Amino acid sequence: MTDPDPDPGSEPDLDSATAAETEITADLVRDLLREQHPDLAELAVREVVGGWDNQQWRLGDELAVRLPRTERAPELQRKERRWLPRLAPRLPLPVPRPVRVGEPSARFPKRWTIMTWVPGDPLDRSSISRGDHAADTLADFLRALHAAAPDEAPGVVDRGAHPGAYTEGFDHFFRSVALDGRGDEVRAVWDDAVAAPAWEGPPVWVHGDLHPANVVVSDGTLSGVIDFGDLFAGDPAWDLAAAWVVLPRGGAARFFDAYARADGATIRRARGLAALKSLFLLLMGDNGERGLPGGKPAWGPAGRAALDRVLGTDVG
Repeated sequence: MTDPDPDPGSEPDLDSATAAETEITADLVRDLLREQHPDLAELAVREVVGGWDNQQWRLGDELAVRLPRTERAPELQRKERRWLPRLAPRLPLPVPRPVRVGEPSARFPKRWTIMTWVPGDPLDRSSISRGDHAADTLADFLRALHAAAPDEAPGVVDRGAHPGAYTEGFDHFFRSVALDGRGDEVRAVWDDAVAAPAWEGPPVWVHGDLHPANVVVSDGTLSGVIDFGDLFAGDPAWDLAAAWVVLPRGGAARFFDAYARADGATIRRARGLAALKSLFLLLMGDNGERGLPGGKPAWGPAGRAALDRVLGTDVG
């Protein structure tokens, strides 16, 4: 396998509009493989439903091709190529590992990546039946991930700061979804997070985008974590929100007992961020029902269930 990150710097200055307008088909994927990775070109190519910044295709049984389709996607892929090979060996769950890079060409003007495939079903299209096991598994994973990050680790971009920095976004989501008379409760959870002290520890590695579409399930429990494009060094509360957003009812208390590192202020920030993420899932689910761009129909029920857990928790 070739070096998954031959150029750890920024992506080439290419025509992003051309990339966005390129129709990504199985034939295109096959042609790109034949041009640049011919030893893989005869493996079966199957489209993967979902994805946001990247269009993904299964490649055989063990690999996936990811082609960027938003302006920010090339930088997210570059981040994964640089850091996942360093993080993956110490994580207790399977995560994608970059194994090849596709270079910009006349057929497709952005760099793209071939990753290992993480088996399982995304949680937004599955469910967790072994709640205690999932809570312990998530705690083990995040304890391993949340190690002190090096100085050169990526910092906060569009997420990762104290909740107070995202009040405008919260207000937008809050106004945009139906809360069925629970608005005061949701607002109280958010206000408590904003009032909580900031993270005072060293910046730690944070996945940054743990929600039902970015964890996979097998045999009723968590079996992998995917999509590390928003990886950053900072406040672990952004990941600890998964105690409510990912785990089933009752899982948060067991999770925090197993994680055993979160103080009261961190749990308060995490719960508020879980409310924020739940509102976002609800909004995307609503957009999906309306057929709007970026809509994800399966995310609506996931967001509603997550918000129920946030408001019904005995943690925080």
